[in-house]
Order: sequence, then structure tokens, then C-alpha cells
Amino acid sequence: MKLLFALFIVSFLINENVLADKLEQAEQKARSEHKFILLNFSGSDWCGPCIRMDKEILESEEFKQYANSNLVFINADFPRMKKHQLTPEEQKENNELAEKYNSDGVFPCTLLLDSNGKIINTWKGYYDKGVASFTDEVKQRMNKKG
Repeated sequence: MKLLFALFIVSFLINENVLADKLEQAEQKARSEHKFILLNFSGSDWCGPCIRMDKEILESEEFKQYANSNLVFINADFPRMKKHQLTPEEQKENNELAEKYNSDGVFPCTLLLDSNGKIINTWKGYYDKGVASFTDEVKQRMNKKG
């Protein structure tokens, strides 16, 4: 009986995670932790500017330190290579995010959202002013809204 109950709980949690909406989860987390949401659209295996933005800005230690304390991060990836293919659920979620926030299909596209999903700022294309400047811009936008 205990095993059956445990399997039920594990199954529920797995299905909950697979079927949960990325944005809704991020909004809930942002509200409960008093954070903003950073939504990044990328083509991780085909878009040179996306790869560079990820490596030089989003994955930098400087930005990660700030982001971990102040942001909930969502990556809406649109890979093309078969070996990087997303699950149907992930693809559906990313498509829905793109319909709502990136209908022009700009890559990379990074948005700062409040905890209700309202757009505060949008950065289209590769951010070429460096990680310190990007972090400062994010802080400034958050301070204006916070």
C-alpha cells in the first residue's frame, strides 16, 4: 500500500512538472520570492548571437550572481538539431511563450517581466555592451518598477 501511494505521488509530481506552464510557475516563484522574471528566447544550436549572448552575458559569473538573488530565469530555446530536440511539452510551452512575447521571431530576444508577466523591458539581438552594462540595465529597469 505504501509503495502504491509513493508511486502515485511520484507520478503526480512528474506529470505536474511536465504539464506545468513555465510562465505560470515563474510568476508564482517571482511573487513568492519578490523577484522579476528574465525570459530569454534563443536558438542554442544554430543562432550565433544567441550562443554568444548565453556564454558572454547570461552564463557569466557576474550576471549569475545578480540573477540568482533577483531574477527567475526562463529559457525558451528553439534548437534545430535533432540531438537537441525538445520534448513535445517543452516545445508547446516555448511556442506559447513566443506567441505571447516574441511573435516577430527575433533571436536572441530577452525580456524583463514583472511577477504578473507584464513586459518591463525588451532587448532584441545580441547585447554588445558587456555583462556589467547589461546587469546595470536590468537593475535600473527593476528599480523603476520595484
